[in-house]
Amino acid sequence: MVVYPRQWGTRREAGRSHMKPSTPLAAAILLVASLAQAQDPAASFPSRTIRIFGQGTGSTADYLSRYVAQNLSERWGQPVIVDSRAGAGGTIPTDVVAKSPPDGYNLVMGHIGPMVSAVTLYAKNLPYDPVRDFEPVGMVGQGVVVLVTTPSLPVANAQEFLAYAKQKGDLAYSSAGNGSTSHLSGELLKKVTGIPLQHIPYKSAGNALTAVLTGEVQVSFLSPLTAHGQLKAGKVKALAVSSASRFAGAPDIPSAVEAGIPGMEAKLWFGLFAPAKTPKSIVVKLNREVNDILRRPETQETFLKQGISAAPSTPEELGDWVKSELVRWTPIIQATGIKAD
Repeated sequence: MVVYPRQWGTRREAGRSHMKPSTPLAAAILLVASLAQAQDPAASFPSRTIRIFGQGTGSTADYLSRYVAQNLSERWGQPVIVDSRAGAGGTIPTDVVAKSPPDGYNLVMGHIGPMVSAVTLYAKNLPYDPVRDFEPVGMVGQGVVVLVTTPSLPVANAQEFLAYAKQKGDLAYSSAGNGSTSHLSGELLKKVTGIPLQHIPYKSAGNALTAVLTGEVQVSFLSPLTAHGQLKAGKVKALAVSSASRFAGAPDIPSAVEAGIPGMEAKLWFGLFAPAKTPKSIVVKLNREVNDILRRPETQETFLKQGISAAPSTPEELGDWVKSELVRWTPIIQATGIKAD
């Protein structure tokens, strides 16, 4: 047998020589990867409790906040708690989040009150800017408001109500506070029909509903979720929803067009916002997780039963929506002379 020790040795040495340059390269690749992971705040997010600020126990914002919080907590194995604070049209909890560290651990369930109406209502002293001071995460739910009356009111439909309101001239409607969707809906109805209605603001949607139940007011504009139990029990009467077509979450209630009130369109909406300068990767992670929850059939079914539609979106779509709502409602608020509470 012929042995070639030098050639064998040469091959082994050549192999070693070939491998040596790759060892530092592999180490460099691993180092870059680990540094990238360390520099990406979303890689370890969340590592502690997340807080979602809602507005008013029993409101739609509160319900959606709790639904999202529970599902996020189950997904991440981290506590996600809801901090609901009523009053001041939702500006108090919104301001808390605006001034929170931009790390994704404090979020707010925003809606038309603190993100749109407040810009005009608190023009001189609003402590935050709804566009500049927040990173939109994504839309959560959209819906309509329901024109409800006390059963004792001698009307069977919207047209009879309009005629009765004109005749009486002193009916009052409740809202969840100045600048809320319920308030703007009432002012919009007055604008498109010319009926006289006195506005009585309350601290929350639940309080506005109670005012109808106790007879303090005769009318209100509430979300289907807020009014659902009392509608089912026959303690309030639904005359129309604030949309051109019937709403899937309240299919038995006539649309504004069917009820003979064209132009009475006001959309209820709710979206999650983080403080401005929250890292994009964290916003994207939150958006992806929330959208996954909203796209589940069980979520969509549950929301519709509560009178709201799940509405997954991109952060950019929510940001554009807020800007469009500011353009639409600011002139109406200014024209009606609505003042802060």
